[in-house]
Amino acid sequence: MTMMNQNLYNDIEKAVGKRPFNIKPLSGGCVGEVIRIDFQDNETLVGKIGNGSNSSLSIEGNMLDYLNRHTKLPVPRVVHNSDQLLIMTFIEGNDPIDYHAAQDAAKLLADLHRINASQFGFDYPTLIGGLHQPNAKNDSWIDFFAQERLLYMAKDALNASRISSKLMSRIEAFAGDLHQFIAEPAKPSLLHGDIWGGNVIVQDGKISGFIDPAIYFGHPEIELAFITLFSTFGSEFFNAYDEDYGIEPRFFTERRDIYNLYPLLVHSRLFGGHYPFQVESTLKRFGY
Repeated sequence: MTMMNQNLYNDIEKAVGKRPFNIKPLSGGCVGEVIRIDFQDNETLVGKIGNGSNSSLSIEGNMLDYLNRHTKLPVPRVVHNSDQLLIMTFIEGNDPIDYHAAQDAAKLLADLHRINASQFGFDYPTLIGGLHQPNAKNDSWIDFFAQERLLYMAKDALNASRISSKLMSRIEAFAGDLHQFIAEPAKPSLLHGDIWGGNVIVQDGKISGFIDPAIYFGHPEIELAFITLFSTFGSEFFNAYDEDYGIEPRFFTERRDIYNLYPLLVHSRLFGGHYPFQVESTLKRFGY
C-alpha cells in the first residue's frame, strides 16, 4: 500500500468512524476523483477526492444536502463533507433508461419543479461540470439567464481561449435581446441543473438516483432543453412530463435551442471542439 493510499484509508476512517477494507476507482466525476469504498460490515459508500487547493467538493455536498432536506428527489445522502473529501451513500443501479424509468423521471422532475422560491438564483454559487456557476438572485428570469448563464459562461470561455471575441460579441447582442424570444415563468422552480445520462442511475425500471447536481431556481424549460441536448430521455419522458406539469407551445421548435446555448457554452469552456460551432449555429438561426 502506498503512503497516499494509506493516508486515504486513514482519512476515511477518521471521517466515518470505521476503516475500509477496499477502495477502488469509479468512472465519472468532474469535481474530483470518484472511488468506491467497501467496509467489512458489507456497507458500501462512494467518495470523491479533491484536487488540491482549488477543490470545492463541499459545494457538491451542500447541494446534495439541500436536495435531501427539501425535496423527494432520490440523491445520495452525504456522510462526510469537506473540500477535499466528500463521502456519500452508494446508490444501486446499472440498468439502461427504459420506458418505465423515463416516466418515473418525468414524475420526479415535475415534482422538483413545483418547488418554488421568490427569486431566480440560489443562496450561494454552485457548480456545473466542475465549473463555477454564479447564482446572484434576480426578480427577472430573462435578466438572470442573460447575466448569470449566457454572459458569464461566454466570458469564462473567452478568457480560456475557447471562443473568439467575435463570437462573444454575437452572444452579447443576443443576450441583450432575449426578451424578444423567451418569457418570464410564473415562478422560479428548483432545478437539478445537469440531467444527462451519466448522472441518472436506474434500477428495475425506476430512477434510483440523480447525481452531480448543479442546482438553482430557474425556468423548468432549461432543464427540459438540457435533457434533449444529449438525448437523456425520449418522447415517453416528455409526454409524461407534459401530462403532469405541462410544456408550453413552441418550446421544442424555438426555446429549446435558446436554452441549450448555456450547456453548449459550458461544454465550449470545458472542451472546445465543435461546441462553439453549435453556439454559432444557434445564434445564426435567430439572426445574430
